[in-house]
Amino acid sequence: MLGRLPNLRVISKLNNLFRNLKLPGIHTKLIMASELEPSSKKHCLNGTNVKIGTHNGTFHCDEVLACYLLKLLPRYKDAEVVRTRDMDIIEKCDIVVDVGGIHDHERCRYDHHQRTFAHTMNSLRPEKTWTTKLSSAGLVYCHYGEEILAAVMGEKGRDEKTVSIIYDKVYEKFIQEIDAIDNGVNQFDGEPRYHISTNISSRVSRLNPSWNEKGKNENKLFEDAMTMVGKEFEDCVHGYVDAWLPARDIVVKAVNQRFEVSDAGLVIVLDQFCPWKEHLLNLEDEGFVKNGEILYVLYEDNAQKWRIQCVPAGRNTFENRLSLLADWRGLRDDELSKVSGIAGCVFVHASGFIGGNATRDGALNMALRCAQAKTA
Repeated sequence: MLGRLPNLRVISKLNNLFRNLKLPGIHTKLIMASELEPSSKKHCLNGTNVKIGTHNGTFHCDEVLACYLLKLLPRYKDAEVVRTRDMDIIEKCDIVVDVGGIHDHERCRYDHHQRTFAHTMNSLRPEKTWTTKLSSAGLVYCHYGEEILAAVMGEKGRDEKTVSIIYDKVYEKFIQEIDAIDNGVNQFDGEPRYHISTNISSRVSRLNPSWNEKGKNENKLFEDAMTMVGKEFEDCVHGYVDAWLPARDIVVKAVNQRFEVSDAGLVIVLDQFCPWKEHLLNLEDEGFVKNGEILYVLYEDNAQKWRIQCVPAGRNTFENRLSLLADWRGLRDDELSKVSGIAGCVFVHASGFIGGNATRDGALNMALRCAQAKTA
């Protein structure tokens, strides 16, 4: 903010001057923090304490998250967050988010409010498909996301392919929502039937002082918001690393082994049950397997019986690529086994999207019989 001053006597005089002028508490606080901080703890980029600049006043989820993400990086770990709109102070910050009217990666400036700003993930990284306008959170994630994820993921963050997969997932399911809300991008056209007020952006907004609250420590509330948002971000990352990604590995293995299950490769068998639909459709989008080729997924359930489940026709539909046979639907046990001619049948749902058999071979025979009926 003020750079390195000659000695503590000068600092003390300046602090007294600021107090007499009744400047906002954040400025005084940061000067005093600089005075008291041992020189051995200073991490310098511009010859003084490292500073992350953002605006004061009402805070929003995007700059709260942007600051938290930056502080996950070793070079900003101990940085001071400077909240101000004073351009003289902002210009002395090492990195600035959500204020300043500049987006310049070389200068570490990441504002998105200027009229000329229209960047999306796709415009800055053409290999990415998302076209939602970026907020300061999206800008920081766009430029530093892989490095941030590697820091959060620990040992698993050493694998670039894994980081790349998690990068896309976290943007799509966590960051993009914050970008869209901050930039006023609606999820859909038309009037919503109801309003959602429990998303993370709304919860951050409620941490701001109310219009009729006086004397609240705005900077403490900003820190509280960083803690909340940061925990949710890291929980999101770890959830994808520890649960979502292992499920993908199971689906990848099943797809690779599909021709060992049947010559046509229309059925995959999971080593164990896991959420599989999204992963299979993603693998098709990535060209890992031909779109629409796989019709059925088999897995063992908690009762040690086997399920046969139809692959949906798309991401947002209840329609199946090929439903189980109409003659089987709604039947159970011996009656189903008699009609199908397959031993061990347990059930077929009335809608034909799922069925069960006592054995793996029985479930596989059910799948193959349905597939044969399509080509007959």
